[in-house]
Amino acid sequence: MPRPRILIVSPASARDNNGNWQSASRWARFLRPGYRVGIASGWSAGDAVPDLLIALHARRSAQALAAFRAAHPQRPTLLVLTGTDVYRDIDHDAAARASLELAQAIVVLQADAMTRLPAGVRAKASVIHQSAPPLAPYAGPARRVREICMIGHLRPEKDPLTFMRAARLVDDPGLLLTHIGGVLDPVLGQAAGEAAHDNPRYRWLGALPRARTRQILKRSHAMAITSLMEGGANVIIEAVTCGVPVLASDIGGNVGMLGRDYAGYFAPGDAAGLARLAERSVHDPDFHALLKRQCAARAPLFAPSAEQALLRDMVDNLLRQTTSPEKSP
Repeated sequence: MPRPRILIVSPASARDNNGNWQSASRWARFLRPGYRVGIASGWSAGDAVPDLLIALHARRSAQALAAFRAAHPQRPTLLVLTGTDVYRDIDHDAAARASLELAQAIVVLQADAMTRLPAGVRAKASVIHQSAPPLAPYAGPARRVREICMIGHLRPEKDPLTFMRAARLVDDPGLLLTHIGGVLDPVLGQAAGEAAHDNPRYRWLGALPRARTRQILKRSHAMAITSLMEGGANVIIEAVTCGVPVLASDIGGNVGMLGRDYAGYFAPGDAAGLARLAERSVHDPDFHALLKRQCAARAPLFAPSAEQALLRDMVDNLLRQTTSPEKSP
């Protein structure tokens, strides 16, 4: 008997190398031992028919989800909500709200996102934290320059200007703020280039391969995430699982990942607050140790085995409940 076919519809591709793509490729890898899994940018009537369609992003995958449900209403669908759809689109976009109703099951990436869903769809929603394989913590010699890294493409939701401004406000000459991310917004790209030219404490490396990015993260003193909107940031998981503490904007998506009592928050857009946290993490060893302990306590949530087990269980249950007499091609 052939293995069931699963199609993951992702608005991002490997070329984008963003969080949506990382999620799609990781889920495909987790599911392939038991299923035939493909990734595509969409689905239309006439395309090969999977036994289960997984759609990433309520608004950007809305057309594919609606077309699949119209053509094959008895086949299960799973909608994965990301940052912009949870914290923006489902409040204002009709297609995104329709996706919530059409999907048979919904996954959110951290607990705070559940509170953002309309009451009528929460019963079919579950939390599955994303994961990353751990890297061994940096064990090299003490570094003369303490590096705070930010990993995120240059687009408004990531608020890279706050990171650039914080680099101007730090007083410690031994502190370097390093930004890894490609240009998605030309204005922000210009700002990053100017900041790197004018300020020796800000370094912009552009887009880098994931392996090199993880090595820079691993040796960093801390990682900053300045986002105004996040669904469940992969970069937090990457940092936590390799022992690097996080300095995070105090937004729902970050709180859902790190916990309400986490000590490393600053107000969204508060460059001075981020600069103070960065310097405190360098000059106050007890504070740095506290952040590391709090991150370590969250690390089990982000274990690959936990994510894979929850995902496989959800997919198995969805396929088991299918009553369609249709046969896979």
